[in-house]
Amino acid sequence: MKDIKRYTVTSALPYANGPVHIGHLAGVYVPADIYVRYLRNNGKEVLFIGGSDEHGVPITIKARKEGVTPQDIVDRYHNIIKNSFEQLGISFDIYSRTSNPTHHETAAEFFKFLYDNGKLIEKTTQHYYDEEAHEFLADRYITGTCPQCGNEHAYGDQCEACGTSLNATDLINPKSALSGNTPVLKETKHWYLPLNEYDAWLREWILQGHKADWRSTVYGQCKSWIEQGLQPRAVTRDLSWGVKVPLQEAEGKVLYVWFDAPIGYISATKEWAEEHHADWKPWWQDQDTKLVHFIGKDNIVFHCIIFPCMLKAHGGYILPDNVPANEFLNLEGDKISTSRNWAVWAHEYIEDFPGKQDVLRYTLTSIAPETKDADFTWADFQAKNNNELLAIFGNFVNRTVVLSHKYYGGIIPECGVMTDYENEIIEKMKEFPNRIGECIEHYKFREAQAELMNLARLGNKYLTDTEPWKKQKENPEYVKTILHVSLQICASLSILCEPFLPFTAKKLQKILNLDNKCWKDGGKSDLLKAGSQLNPAEYLFEKIEDETIAKQVKKLEDTKKANETANADVIPEKEQVSFDDFQKMDIRVVTVLAAEKVAKTKKLLKLKVNTGIDTREIISGIAEYYQPEELVGKQVLMLVNLAPKNIKGVESHGMVLMAENADGRLSIMQPEKQVKEGSTVK
Repeated sequence: MKDIKRYTVTSALPYANGPVHIGHLAGVYVPADIYVRYLRNNGKEVLFIGGSDEHGVPITIKARKEGVTPQDIVDRYHNIIKNSFEQLGISFDIYSRTSNPTHHETAAEFFKFLYDNGKLIEKTTQHYYDEEAHEFLADRYITGTCPQCGNEHAYGDQCEACGTSLNATDLINPKSALSGNTPVLKETKHWYLPLNEYDAWLREWILQGHKADWRSTVYGQCKSWIEQGLQPRAVTRDLSWGVKVPLQEAEGKVLYVWFDAPIGYISATKEWAEEHHADWKPWWQDQDTKLVHFIGKDNIVFHCIIFPCMLKAHGGYILPDNVPANEFLNLEGDKISTSRNWAVWAHEYIEDFPGKQDVLRYTLTSIAPETKDADFTWADFQAKNNNELLAIFGNFVNRTVVLSHKYYGGIIPECGVMTDYENEIIEKMKEFPNRIGECIEHYKFREAQAELMNLARLGNKYLTDTEPWKKQKENPEYVKTILHVSLQICASLSILCEPFLPFTAKKLQKILNLDNKCWKDGGKSDLLKAGSQLNPAEYLFEKIEDETIAKQVKKLEDTKKANETANADVIPEKEQVSFDDFQKMDIRVVTVLAAEKVAKTKKLLKLKVNTGIDTREIISGIAEYYQPEELVGKQVLMLVNLAPKNIKGVESHGMVLMAENADGRLSIMQPEKQVKEGSTVK
């Protein structure tokens, strides 16, 4: 094994067309942060790199929909994402962005180096072109009929109805999303990275070299890709938003986002180095540097095959030592989906649960999808807080500190004679730094956190078994020993919990007046000196009530209902009627003069309306959607020549026209502007 001098740790660049959610946090950012915090606590030289991925077609699509520029979109979401990470304690050394000049320069130079050294190949192919918009069309800008299922709204890369991957030329009746016209095929030249030329090297480097140390999912996906046969992959594309291709013959072309985004790790390092007056090269080019990529499983191919091929083609760069990709996190039994708003968004969590960043970090780590997909539920989140963090960790610390203040005025007592039980506790406590550290170093963060909680359980059980509150009168000297040992366990917890629960660690170290300790100090039995003063006790965690969780569950239920409504099938067209039949309906604008609920009913309102012809009463089934006072003075549409009908003892002379949503919700139909009562609808 090589002697490691420094660690370059990257986390996948979140795409800046929306905020980050708990799936991103569980899959990438929380485990990466645990890892780098652990390394720093061990005195290692670490550079933790993050940044926003700000190029690509989805951003241009979103900008076009909103009528703003792509820069407006990425500025908005970069700030939301960066703030979310800061609030959750994700401790980047640099959080950059791919739209900044340093990145554009670095990515362009990287491409030019490969081009100048014959590492790329040129190809002329046919792509769809919109003659009215004067643009080549990205796959997402082409819609048409799916040849597999007949969905008329399939995209040029995928049918979202049946999930089939497509080429734009597979679509039936393709249309441009820009103009609505039928696009034409037109020749265009692009540059490709010939991945097939790296087949033998990849087999040696990955299939032989990393069979034992990479996660099975990562290794398996790489093996599958390599054995299917690698093909040249386009490095450039026809688009206006992105890093411009640095060739005179490449006007209107940019680097493909898959190519420029990982170079963002290097450009961010340059940015950090410039700010800190340091050299960026050792972090990427010295063989005594360990490079680790934290990603989700959807990024495995890019970070394990394509980016390493780019680095190999360039030469002079180190390759990733490990890529501990995680599986996916689901939400309440369903796939997280940004388009369906089925997610717990990081920035909303921070607003809804102030001061509870560590509860989310703890929950996500405890269910980390390290070997298979996992599921986040609000009920489990509540249980993790109330039954583990609060009942075990928090309860032990609070009881220990409160009793120390009660018996000794917050002065740490001397440790008297220890029994076999105390000696056993201290020996066990010594094991935890190595046990937790071993798990972290092998990217087993869920297991590492479980070991941390075992230390809290050890302290909690020790305090419960020895019952110092019962022994204070009969054996006060032994109580001093009990609380001294318990406080030393608290001190170890404050050190060893820092990678997982950084906010809790800071709070606990403040209570204990403990600072400037490192990982190797964890497990020691003399961290706190007798006679030292403790600060007042404060709760590390607080109970999360059912009502709080119910609000979050309702938010998701509302989202599900909204999705069902949006995706509901439209009621088929009814049988045709003649114009003469339509003319028989007398639909007019009327004004509501008075409204009241009909006694002993939930759905009915009695309305008095001015039809312009007369004043009359009608019964309408809208009480679940409108309060009587909301309707008074409104103008609505009414069928005035409907035959009278007795409803609940009231003669109803007409019908208010309503629109019924897919979820059954009713909305009144109104004229856009105020008109004279009795105006007819034609």
